[in-house]
Amino acid sequence: MVVGNIVDNITRMAETAADGVNETLFEPVVRLGVTGLSRSGKTVFITSLVANMLDRGRMPQLGAAAQGKIIAAYLQPQPDDTIPRFDYETHLAAMTGKNPHWPRSTRSISQLRLSLRVQPSGIISGLRSPRTVHIDIVDYPGEWLLDLPLLDQSFAQWSAQSIALAKLGQRADLATEWLGQLEDTDADAPLNEVLAQNLAKSFTSYLTASREAGFSACSPGRFLMPGDLQGSPVLTFAPLREGARKRGSLYREFERRFEAYKSKIVRPFFKNHFARIDRQVVLVDALGAIHAGPQAVNDLRNAMVDILSCYRIGQNGIFAPLLGKKVEKILFAATKADHLHHTQHNALTNIMQALLRDAKDRAEVKSVNTAAMAIASLRTTVEETIQHDGETLDCVRGTLLDTGKQAVMYPGELPDDPMSIISIAKQGADNWLDNDYAIMRFAPADMTLKSGDGPPHIRLDKAAEFLIGDRLK
Repeated sequence: MVVGNIVDNITRMAETAADGVNETLFEPVVRLGVTGLSRSGKTVFITSLVANMLDRGRMPQLGAAAQGKIIAAYLQPQPDDTIPRFDYETHLAAMTGKNPHWPRSTRSISQLRLSLRVQPSGIISGLRSPRTVHIDIVDYPGEWLLDLPLLDQSFAQWSAQSIALAKLGQRADLATEWLGQLEDTDADAPLNEVLAQNLAKSFTSYLTASREAGFSACSPGRFLMPGDLQGSPVLTFAPLREGARKRGSLYREFERRFEAYKSKIVRPFFKNHFARIDRQVVLVDALGAIHAGPQAVNDLRNAMVDILSCYRIGQNGIFAPLLGKKVEKILFAATKADHLHHTQHNALTNIMQALLRDAKDRAEVKSVNTAAMAIASLRTTVEETIQHDGETLDCVRGTLLDTGKQAVMYPGELPDDPMSIISIAKQGADNWLDNDYAIMRFAPADMTLKSGDGPPHIRLDKAAEFLIGDRLK
């Protein structure tokens, strides 16, 4: 039996290596992971990216498109038969139809294969036949990504960290009910399933409220999107103060369920999906965090450290499937740039880049091919300059999501120095002192697309160039 297992493992490894060689030499495959923190527009990003790759009239900063090297682009069935297909057609119809509206966000993993027929470049490119490059887009919730650091934590460590976080600043108000219940709980008492369910429920309510308030670090992620696991023991636990770990105690059972959560949910996701990603884009609602206040921005800082710590960075070679793939590039994209006048786009980009530098330093990640930029996957506004109290204000105009009425928004002036935002966030301040940043929720605008044009966007082509441009040469 042992010999048989060894032979099976060697055979699978050889087959995997052979697949890697075939992909590298003939029809290369790029697995592009797309995830996003709370309300960052992940579904809209994927839909608009695919639409603009199929019709590339708005992609001048994607080198292969601008140079006419992409001969054709088309969708194919994804290679993983057990993963749901990303519902591209339905989402595109929602965004660009007669009554445009935001598509329903995906709450589980999905996949889509975009295939590009590319004319090779170089001196002898005319003598070489076009080749096909497959872009496998893997869509997964950001909450799942933030679960990965749990793999290196014990229940005691996670509990202490979670309780300490819940007592900080504005989170303490959101956690009042759960912390009060925790204070009255004897961790060494015999397991009481009703008490266990109540603790898990109040802890989940706190996580949900934190996410709604603009905080990013809200794990375990499956507590927020349980799906078929709703009510199962693997989601019925919560942080506890240190216990004696008596057999049959509440602490011992919660510790067991925490380990089951890691082994049954987190680890399979890492092994089957996350560890196979070549390129990654992390979408961030930085404007939403800034609007929520300094503590939300500081929470975003910490979340970005956790995210960077998850990746094995490096170049993929022919034997990468055998040795274990490493993520080659990571893009952190601040979404909703269309909520700002273009004169403030650089300021938003600078804030995102400063957050990334801070995260790389704290995660002790040095030689990483990363980038940060401000984008809008779907442009929903037009720019407008108005006079107000003797001042000239650069604004944006759009259709309000809640009322359907047109509105002009001046969000406030982002600082030229991004550290003025980050330093206040580090201090844990309650507000931005003399500044205030507004935000509105805009609906998709009515649009008529010309033949060959995808939906309007801001710098989606630049994001695509960074993520896959080198694979299209």
